[in-house]
Amino acid sequence: MNALRPTFARGRALKALLVLLLLLAVGAAAGYQWLRQQYQAPGPSAALARVRIGSGATLRSVLGNLQTAGLIRDRRLVEVWLRLQGIRAKVKAGEYEIPPHASPAQIIDLFQQGRVILEQLTVVEGATFDDFRAALDAHPRVQHTLRGRSDAEVMSILGHGAQHPEGMFFPDTYRFAADTTDASILALAYDAMQRALTQAWAHRRPDLPFDTPYQALILASIVEKEAALKSERARIAGVFVNRLRRGMRLQSDPTVIYGMGDRYDGTIHSRDLSRDTPYNSYTRDGLPPTPIALPGRESIEAAVQPQVSDELYFVATGRGDGAHHFSRTLEEHNRAVQQYVTRLREARATHAAAAGPGTR
Repeated sequence: MNALRPTFARGRALKALLVLLLLLAVGAAAGYQWLRQQYQAPGPSAALARVRIGSGATLRSVLGNLQTAGLIRDRRLVEVWLRLQGIRAKVKAGEYEIPPHASPAQIIDLFQQGRVILEQLTVVEGATFDDFRAALDAHPRVQHTLRGRSDAEVMSILGHGAQHPEGMFFPDTYRFAADTTDASILALAYDAMQRALTQAWAHRRPDLPFDTPYQALILASIVEKEAALKSERARIAGVFVNRLRRGMRLQSDPTVIYGMGDRYDGTIHSRDLSRDTPYNSYTRDGLPPTPIALPGRESIEAAVQPQVSDELYFVATGRGDGAHHFSRTLEEHNRAVQQYVTRLREARATHAAAAGPGTR
């Protein structure tokens, strides 16, 4: 009998160990399930929330901020679950929109996919490079790295130090994550313009009176500033192409205005037309040295595929719809100019009469 006791005792100990291991396994499984439930359970916040994550932020710091903001209950539980799953969540900088009652699982998924809220900046066709830079400087969600830099410095930073910036950036609506640098947005706009210009140049008419895509870009910028109606872009380009072929000066007011710079007060005078600058197409032959604005795709296409005609002149009709009268001869053009002046005077008189006495 005594010889059997050690064996019996070992058997009881083994059973106890097995029971203990079973209890631990059950407890571990229950703990695992509980952790998973906590990770997938709806969050405490009942309101839509925005969370901004700066560049270089760690997941631990982000989770701590989420807990402080009441968007998750316990950051440590989330960290333990991610560690058990071997998940190394990367958080992309930017601003995120957290839905009401979002679970930790949903929030981490947002971070891993980098589904940041996209900001927006619009540069209209015909704006200048200065306008583009001013819009960047004024945008609160852009990371400003170029403020105070000269245009030449900006182009050097972008890797295009030998180029004049005007006309080289595509006017468009750009969407980007918060804290995107101004240099990155300009780089996107530069590349977009190169693509648009290359595509248009590949389909150009073979008999154009200029030889390079850059010259086409210059003409496109003038067309952009002259054309109020999209339907007239190719026709206006055709007039300028005809004048270039004949050696006639372009005589485009927008080029004069660009050359005036800060001296332009909203009104162009006859003395401005005779004051020589590199951009004054009344005093100088051919195209100006650079574009005068940021042209859109339709103006670029008009410059390389101008409408075929024998028209050499155009002037606004004065009817207020942005349309122009196109002429083949100087005599016809002069009559159209006189009609424009007459309509302008009549409009001013009508406005003055409607405003009443004592109003200037």
